[in-house]
Amino acid sequence: MKGMTSVTVSVPLTIRRRGGRKQIIGPDGAVARQGGGEAGVVPVRGDPALIKALARGFRWRRMLEEGRYASIRELAIAEKVDRAYVGRVLNLTLMPPKEVEALVG
Repeated sequence: MKGMTSVTVSVPLTIRRRGGRKQIIGPDGAVARQGGGEAGVVPVRGDPALIKALARGFRWRRMLEEGRYASIRELAIAEKVDRAYVGRVLNLTLMPPKEVEALVG
Protein backbone atom coordinates (compact mmCIF):
# COMPACT_ATOMS: atom_id res chain seq x y z
CA MET A 1 0.00 0.00 0.00
CA LYS A 2 1.81 3.02 -1.31
CA GLY A 3 1.56 6.44 0.29
CA MET A 4 0.17 5.33 3.66
CA THR A 5 1.04 7.57 6.57
CA SER A 6 0.28 7.28 10.22
CA VAL A 7 -1.40 9.90 12.33
CA THR A 8 -0.88 10.22 16.06
CA VAL A 9 -3.62 11.84 18.12
CA SER A 10 -2.86 12.97 21.69
CA VAL A 11 -5.69 13.48 24.16
CA PRO A 12 -4.89 14.75 27.66
CA LEU A 13 -6.67 12.48 30.11
CA THR A 14 -6.38 11.12 33.61
CA ILE A 15 -7.07 7.61 34.86
CA ARG A 16 -8.54 7.41 38.37
CA ARG A 17 -9.52 4.51 40.57
CA ARG A 18 -13.00 4.83 42.06
CA GLY A 19 -14.40 2.00 44.12
CA GLY A 20 -11.99 -0.51 42.60
CA ARG A 21 -12.83 0.55 39.04
CA LYS A 22 -10.79 2.65 36.68
CA GLN A 23 -12.34 5.75 35.18
CA ILE A 24 -10.99 7.83 32.33
CA ILE A 25 -11.35 11.53 33.05
CA GLY A 26 -11.18 13.81 30.02
CA PRO A 27 -9.54 17.25 29.93
CA ASP A 28 -12.88 18.93 30.71
CA GLY A 29 -13.39 16.83 33.88
CA ALA A 30 -16.01 14.56 32.31
CA VAL A 31 -15.97 10.79 32.78
CA ALA A 32 -15.63 8.89 29.49
CA ARG A 33 -18.04 5.97 29.06
CA GLN A 34 -17.80 3.05 26.73
CA GLY A 35 -18.92 4.01 23.26
CA GLY A 36 -16.94 7.24 22.96
CA GLY A 37 -18.07 10.35 21.11
CA GLU A 38 -20.27 13.04 22.64
CA ALA A 39 -22.86 10.46 23.66
CA GLY A 40 -20.19 8.66 25.68
CA VAL A 41 -19.30 11.58 27.98
CA VAL A 42 -21.06 12.13 31.28
CA PRO A 43 -20.33 15.16 33.48
CA VAL A 44 -18.79 14.31 36.84
CA ARG A 45 -21.44 14.77 39.52
CA GLY A 46 -19.97 13.72 42.84
CA ASP A 47 -17.44 11.38 44.33
CA PRO A 48 -19.22 8.01 44.75
CA ALA A 49 -17.30 7.23 47.96
CA LEU A 50 -18.28 10.57 49.50
CA ILE A 51 -21.92 10.16 48.47
CA LYS A 52 -21.97 6.68 50.00
CA ALA A 53 -20.47 8.04 53.23
CA LEU A 54 -23.08 10.82 53.36
CA ALA A 55 -25.91 8.32 52.84
CA ARG A 56 -24.52 6.08 55.59
CA GLY A 57 -24.15 9.03 57.93
CA PHE A 58 -27.73 10.19 57.51
CA ARG A 59 -29.00 6.61 57.83
CA TRP A 60 -26.99 6.04 61.02
CA ARG A 61 -28.10 9.38 62.48
CA ARG A 62 -31.75 8.44 61.87
CA MET A 63 -31.19 5.08 63.60
CA LEU A 64 -29.71 6.83 66.63
CA GLU A 65 -32.47 9.45 66.74
CA GLU A 66 -35.19 6.78 66.51
CA GLY A 67 -33.62 4.97 69.46
CA ARG A 68 -32.78 1.86 67.48
CA TYR A 69 -29.30 2.03 69.01
CA ALA A 70 -28.44 3.71 72.30
CA SER A 71 -24.89 4.69 71.38
CA ILE A 72 -22.38 4.99 68.58
CA ARG A 73 -20.61 1.96 70.03
CA GLU A 74 -23.75 -0.22 69.71
CA LEU A 75 -24.30 1.04 66.18
CA ALA A 76 -20.69 0.29 65.20
CA ILE A 77 -20.94 -3.26 66.56
CA ALA A 78 -24.22 -3.86 64.72
CA GLU A 79 -22.83 -2.45 61.43
CA LYS A 80 -19.50 -4.29 61.89
CA VAL A 81 -17.39 -1.17 61.48
CA ASP A 82 -14.99 0.73 63.73
CA ARG A 83 -16.53 3.13 66.25
CA ALA A 84 -14.20 5.94 65.16
CA TYR A 85 -15.35 5.51 61.55
CA VAL A 86 -18.99 5.83 62.61
CA GLY A 87 -18.13 9.04 64.44
CA ARG A 88 -16.34 10.52 61.42
CA VAL A 89 -19.18 9.62 59.07
CA LEU A 90 -21.76 11.04 61.47
CA ASN A 91 -19.82 14.32 61.47
CA LEU A 92 -20.64 14.64 57.76
CA THR A 93 -24.32 15.05 58.70
CA LEU A 94 -23.46 18.30 60.50
CA MET A 95 -22.52 20.07 57.27
CA PRO A 96 -24.85 22.84 56.05
CA PRO A 97 -27.50 21.53 53.61
CA LYS A 98 -26.19 23.72 50.76
CA GLU A 99 -22.75 22.15 51.05
CA VAL A 100 -24.27 18.63 51.04
CA GLU A 101 -26.25 19.51 47.90
CA ALA A 102 -23.11 20.87 46.24
CA LEU A 103 -21.26 17.63 46.96
CA VAL A 104 -24.06 15.41 45.70
CA GLY A 105 -25.19 17.27 42.65
